[in-house]
Amino acid sequence: MTTPPTAPQHPSGVDIELEIDGMTCASCANRIERKLNKLDGITAAVNYATEKARVSVPVGYDPHDLVTVVEQTGYSATLPGSREDPAAAEGGQEPEDPELTSLRQRLIGAIVLSVPVILLSMIPVLQFTYWQWAALTLTAPVIIWAAWPFHRAAALNLRQGAATMDTLISVGTLAAFLWSLYALFLGTAGQPGMTHEFTLAVGPSDGAANIYLEVAAGVTMFILLGRYFEKRSKRQAGAALRALLDMGAKDVAVLRDGAETRVPVRDLVVDDEFVIRPGEKIATDGVIVSGTSAVDASMLTGESVPVEVGEGDAVTGATVNAGGRLLVRATRVGGDTQLAQMAKMVEDAQSGKAEIQRLADRVSGIFVPIVIAIAVVVLGAWIGAGFPLDAAFTAAVAVLIIACPCALGLATPTALLVGTGRGAQLGILLKGPEVLESTREVDTVVLDKTGTVTTGRMTLTDVIPARGVDRTELLRTAGAVEDASEHPIAQAIARGAAAEAGPLPAVEEFENLEGRGVRGTVEGRSMLIGRSALLEDGALPEELAAPKAEAESRGETAVVVVRDGAAHGVLVVADTVKPTSAEAISQLQGLGLTPILLTGDHRAVAEQIAGEVGIEEVIAEVLPQDKIDVVTRLQGEGKVVAMIGDGVNDAAALAQADLGLAMGTGTDVAIEASDITLVRGDLRSAADAIRLSRRTLAIIKGNLFWAFAYNIAAIPLAALGLLNPMLAGAAMAFSSVFVVGNSLRLRSFRSRAHDPSHAAANDPAPSRRSDRPAPRRNP
Repeated sequence: MTTPPTAPQHPSGVDIELEIDGMTCASCANRIERKLNKLDGITAAVNYATEKARVSVPVGYDPHDLVTVVEQTGYSATLPGSREDPAAAEGGQEPEDPELTSLRQRLIGAIVLSVPVILLSMIPVLQFTYWQWAALTLTAPVIIWAAWPFHRAAALNLRQGAATMDTLISVGTLAAFLWSLYALFLGTAGQPGMTHEFTLAVGPSDGAANIYLEVAAGVTMFILLGRYFEKRSKRQAGAALRALLDMGAKDVAVLRDGAETRVPVRDLVVDDEFVIRPGEKIATDGVIVSGTSAVDASMLTGESVPVEVGEGDAVTGATVNAGGRLLVRATRVGGDTQLAQMAKMVEDAQSGKAEIQRLADRVSGIFVPIVIAIAVVVLGAWIGAGFPLDAAFTAAVAVLIIACPCALGLATPTALLVGTGRGAQLGILLKGPEVLESTREVDTVVLDKTGTVTTGRMTLTDVIPARGVDRTELLRTAGAVEDASEHPIAQAIARGAAAEAGPLPAVEEFENLEGRGVRGTVEGRSMLIGRSALLEDGALPEELAAPKAEAESRGETAVVVVRDGAAHGVLVVADTVKPTSAEAISQLQGLGLTPILLTGDHRAVAEQIAGEVGIEEVIAEVLPQDKIDVVTRLQGEGKVVAMIGDGVNDAAALAQADLGLAMGTGTDVAIEASDITLVRGDLRSAADAIRLSRRTLAIIKGNLFWAFAYNIAAIPLAALGLLNPMLAGAAMAFSSVFVVGNSLRLRSFRSRAHDPSHAAANDPAPSRRSDRPAPRRNP
């Protein structure tokens, strides 16, 4: 049984989001926005493409009052969740959009009725006796029924003392239809044998003998066609976000009183334990209690390689269990999960407005009244110049129809909708539209070392057995002792040993030697692992001392393995460079950015890593609190700085930078301080993020250029009588479809992280000692 949704509660500081119905152009969005912003203490932003209003309200404000204001403006509004289709929600299917259905029905009717009218009006050979009356019969339902939404919206706007795109369409089509009625009933156009030729331009004629039924029907058909494809395209543009929201599991097997019970995911609470079988989606964020498996996170992060997980590892909701049975304890549910937070970030970015969009909104807000004024001036000018009334009327109608500002209103939000949605599919989350402007100007990228360029995790990089000692035997015995320790270095050795030597034997009499190492007994042999001082004489044989000293000079950590009092070998661990970091640096340089490595490690260590990945400039031995000073200094030198980091100590620098990019594998505080979150730990995502942002911005500018250029060029043509009203309607509809279609090109954006041809050219040969950690690790 599904309980009906309740009105959401909105504490102080939380924005309210309204879903708006009935908007037909950017002018509508501007009217609603102005009305809401006139309320005391209210700050509102209305997005025409997403059909939503984001409203900030004071404490205790009733959100239903906002709905009332929107309805008084002539539109309808609902609070989130209040119009959810329970059946569709349970089935996981997206409910049918009633507005799209209505548009489709009216469009089909308009096409069936309008095409014969257009053909009869354009082709004299088809004009049989009394054809004009047949055309009137077909046109009447188009104007009265198919165009009804335009007339209704125009009437509502008139009552509010406003004018929108619907006003232009309604006035233009009704004027053409009413003129035709006058010519047919009171003029000479209704006489038998009347012929009519279609012309591209307006010319002098006997007004009472001319009908414009093809204009009335054709404009209605083309506008409906454009609006239908516009609506469909906007839904496609938001498909990525809807797919993200619908990605999670619908139900889950929860352990209750020792038995499995299937419950909806929304009923999960923190600390519930639930079972995930192979092939099932993980229901929510949690920690594995038992079991091992491989988890496919590609749908959430874009990372194609499944990740091996086991007891104690964290897993993310909506990822797929590709291997064995897992028992997971829920740690975050509902809106606190990573999936929900990702969706929230994408939605916030889509709802926001870039500065470039605000300019378009201001223009479209005053555009309709200006166009109506121009049409009146054109009408008067033609009449004053001595042209017949019908020619003057036709030119004025063409101006009204050609100038609808739909393309202006769609130029920015549709590109944002598609760009941010595509980014979410690739694991790139933009916090707001203003980020796009920043990516265009950035010329310097500062990279934190640990966890960003390197893995941030100690790894066994070298094994040096003593003379006569078997390498596998050294790894088995040393790994067994280290596996009993929680120290990061010990765990790195244990992981490396298990991977190379197989299952590790049991350890007995384990003891942690504070500050020196560990002790244990393996297969009856006494083992000591740690500093050289563990040796009785404190001296290593030359075949071990030399490589140990060399590793330490590179900033690596070398530990000595002692068995039964004698040196058994040396193990080297290091924080390794991520395999993709060198390729990522190459891609960033290809975007015209100068990379700088910023770290608290010793200069020699930093330069070693920088050399491996291709970074020329290094700023080393910087205290965590001083990182912000480095960013500020670079900005003072005139550089526009992007900062990439993952730790708590990077948060201030991420916030100070002109563009902050946080690795999604890092800390929450770093992610919160950044402008872009890279869900994967792959540094190549940073280059993808900047490319996607720049491409989105370029498409926005292209859309705006088209929208402005179209109106600037078309209005004079219509005013001079060089554009037939029906062609004007088709051109106006095409302009909106063009802008939305241009934005949809962003759906084809591809990450270069998985482009084999690109990787082959840029991915250096892997190095066994690919990354060198610092003795003093950067937190």
